[in-house]
Amino acid sequence: MIKYAIIVPDGAADEPLDEFDGQTPIEAAETPNMDTISIEGRQGLVRTVPADMDPGSDVAQMSLLGYDPRRYYSGRAPIEAIARNIKLSPEDWVFRCNLVTIADGKMEDHSAGHISTEEASKLVKELDEQLGNEQMRFHSGVSYRHLLVFKGRDFDVKTHPPHDHIATAVEKLLPRGKGAEVLIDLMARSQRLFSSHDINKVRKDLGENQVSSIWLWGQGRRAQLERFEKRFGLRGAAITAVDLVRGLARLIGFDLIHVPGATGFVDTDYRGKGEAAVEALDEYDIVFVHVEAPDEAAHNGNARMKKEAIEQIDKHVVGPVFDAMRARDSWRILVMPDHPTPVATGAHSRQPVPFAMAGTDVKGILHTTFSEANAAQSGFKIENGFELMEYFLRS
Repeated sequence: MIKYAIIVPDGAADEPLDEFDGQTPIEAAETPNMDTISIEGRQGLVRTVPADMDPGSDVAQMSLLGYDPRRYYSGRAPIEAIARNIKLSPEDWVFRCNLVTIADGKMEDHSAGHISTEEASKLVKELDEQLGNEQMRFHSGVSYRHLLVFKGRDFDVKTHPPHDHIATAVEKLLPRGKGAEVLIDLMARSQRLFSSHDINKVRKDLGENQVSSIWLWGQGRRAQLERFEKRFGLRGAAITAVDLVRGLARLIGFDLIHVPGATGFVDTDYRGKGEAAVEALDEYDIVFVHVEAPDEAAHNGNARMKKEAIEQIDKHVVGPVFDAMRARDSWRILVMPDHPTPVATGAHSRQPVPFAMAGTDVKGILHTTFSEANAAQSGFKIENGFELMEYFLRS
């Protein structure tokens, strides 16, 4: 039976940078394995974010996995709640709750210096003890990523993802609409709680960004998706360090494979992810590997870090998986970002992303190295991102 592998360097697509003499980070990076997939196989462009939707990883990843976000999307936080085994009733509302750094009235850091999970868990526990009640509970996650669940309250608010608004005045980003006053009050109360906290005192002494506030966004109600195996007849597994992708994987019935050193940042265990993917191919029909590092580097405005992350993914994830696939009789591999995250803006973009696939019965169009420009030159473009999965599996 044919085996499939999908590798997602999150946010890797970008724009030409002066720092790389007019090249994008993908073009500047040493990526012999992605290049071989592109040269031997087929590359093109795919629009993973519909024009009328915000360019979040939730929307893009849903498209990438073969699900139309216009039909299925119900918010980012409900997907992450699935990953954390938080049971929601149909009436519950859940919000993503970042720990952020605000300075001089502006959003300085969406991750509070990529605070450790240990520190963050203590802060979220205190938030729940002091601000939570039977109708409102805080749930700790990984690093700066947490959740807040409301019962018995309705919302119709516009919120903003903090990672897309670095250096923007917070006043412009506050929630607006029905129930916004509750969210704004909670953020203000969290600021008072954190202002003299011992964890922040230590972080200040170490020269690290302090946690100045929670930030509530990505709201929605309980999420549901049709199982992947029912739709495509394939049993799958996912490897990721972030709750968003864990949640999507669980929603579609994929098993989750834990890699101990996976962090969701540039210090993740790339080699461990690659080795786990190779091993999983023996048991599963399709293996999905997600690496957050390029996206986080771009949010930090660090082009060199982004380039190095792409190189690590190519060497330690794409390379071993590609070698393992080529040793089989029937196989296909797909490499693609979920969305662009340009270093220049530090924010997600809804522009189309390059993809490259190779394997059994995949015929090439333009036999060139993997890049945004070369993918565009191929003339092969998929406007509805969710249709790429069907093409990859069955064309």
